[in-house]
Amino acid sequence: MILGEVIERNERCFGAHPALLFEGRTITHGGFAGRVRRLINALTAMGCKRQDRIAVLSRNCPEYLEVYGAAALGGFIGVGVNYRLSAPEQADILMDAAPEVLLYEPEYAARVDELRAMLPPATRYICFGAASSWALSYEDVMAGSHEGEPSIRAEADDTLFLIYTSGTTGKPKGVMLGNEGQLEQARAQAISHCAAQTDRMLIVMPFYHIGGPTELLTYLVTGSTIVLHRTFEAHAILQSMQDSGVTAAHLAPTMIQMVLEVQEKTPHDLSRLHTIVYASAPMSVTLSKRARAAFGPVFMQIYGMSELGLGSVLLKHQHIPDGTPAQVKRLASAGQPYLGTDMKIVGKDGKPCAVGETGDLLMRSKALMQGYWNRPEQTREALPADGFLRTGDMGYFDDEGFLFIVDRKKDMVVSGGENIYSREVEEVLLQHPAIAEAAVIGVPDPKWGESVMAFVVLKSGMNVTEEEAVEHCKKSLASYKKPKFVKVIEVMPRVVSTNKIDKRALREPFWAGSDRQVG
Repeated sequence: MILGEVIERNERCFGAHPALLFEGRTITHGGFAGRVRRLINALTAMGCKRQDRIAVLSRNCPEYLEVYGAAALGGFIGVGVNYRLSAPEQADILMDAAPEVLLYEPEYAARVDELRAMLPPATRYICFGAASSWALSYEDVMAGSHEGEPSIRAEADDTLFLIYTSGTTGKPKGVMLGNEGQLEQARAQAISHCAAQTDRMLIVMPFYHIGGPTELLTYLVTGSTIVLHRTFEAHAILQSMQDSGVTAAHLAPTMIQMVLEVQEKTPHDLSRLHTIVYASAPMSVTLSKRARAAFGPVFMQIYGMSELGLGSVLLKHQHIPDGTPAQVKRLASAGQPYLGTDMKIVGKDGKPCAVGETGDLLMRSKALMQGYWNRPEQTREALPADGFLRTGDMGYFDDEGFLFIVDRKKDMVVSGGENIYSREVEEVLLQHPAIAEAAVIGVPDPKWGESVMAFVVLKSGMNVTEEEAVEHCKKSLASYKKPKFVKVIEVMPRVVSTNKIDKRALREPFWAGSDRQVG
């Protein structure tokens, strides 16, 4: 079975039921399926073939979901482009993916015009609104198509998504996620969510990120309704939950904190809400207690990554902020492995670690990535012959299989749910004429989980202020990647055996007293 067949099943079984609510618009499952077929037929008429890449530069909107639906049913590869990135960063992704078509919303018309000079002349452009002279209008394209049976259909082993993550070298990597694997993941997550056809799932996570597509597919397989938000604003989210009868939502911990602050001051009727999923980091015990008092026992945490999707889950009934010491401690865990996900912690010798012993975390499941797009060597490093993904995280299991993440081997900072690779920021800092060495780490941040902090060693006789270094980074990096703090030091600490910069030593003063060095 392919994921696109779920769209057809929803049309047959729940055709008149709302599939999507967005800014006053209601699209039924029957209407959504018809639009998806119409888009597939339009793209094939333009010459697009199965497994051609179809890229999207847009905030959340129904058209974005139609593109992903066309990929699921028609066999295209959906490529979400992070709208927060700089033009050079977006160009790197698009040149790597080489899409046949780039769809965009009018807000990014000027940026797309800039990107056109960097992309092949044969690339086609489709605007979700009024189009420039060099682009087509999405609705015009759809009007010229038809809702009949598509001439092409996806196959189970097709690549469905390319989810781009920044590499440790600073270059983005496209994570290839398969059609059948994403269907299996959606089924597994629907079970953990207790998702039902009557649910209304609020999604505000962007669709270039793994979180948005994952929750979309989870509730797609049950024929539920998606309440879609273009952007996050705490009051608007609460009002939408109340007015639309939202039953479930996916929010990053920092979003939960902002929504909580509004709800405590201006309570909204959330009587239908039974599930809030959070990811990227655990909630503190203090925040967990406050949130539980305001929203009830509705929280569940998922741990995973773009390369695998679901890893482990801390279910709603396992959030016990007033329980035994072991139960309270488990609030800082990543939960237990999903059904169908194999996990193991291994030492340097590759042998399994004992309970409580920290080692490298390895995972595998049917949702495991097919590899990195155009990166065979990095694929082999991440996915050796045994089929277990080398996650780059370090952790341990307790005596009941709860996973605790204590450190990252990858040089990565997670801030507000976004992955920021240290190497990428360091490369930009090193382009500054005054900077000889740079090391970037994550430091605790009560709002974002972690913030980016840079340590720099200057060239002899040179000088740079914190403000100048940050401004320098703004020219090449998305705003959320730039350092929040820059500290000039005389010499970098080194690991004696390798002479590499000792980032653990740099992090230690900021994470002292914590049982982990990640947010």
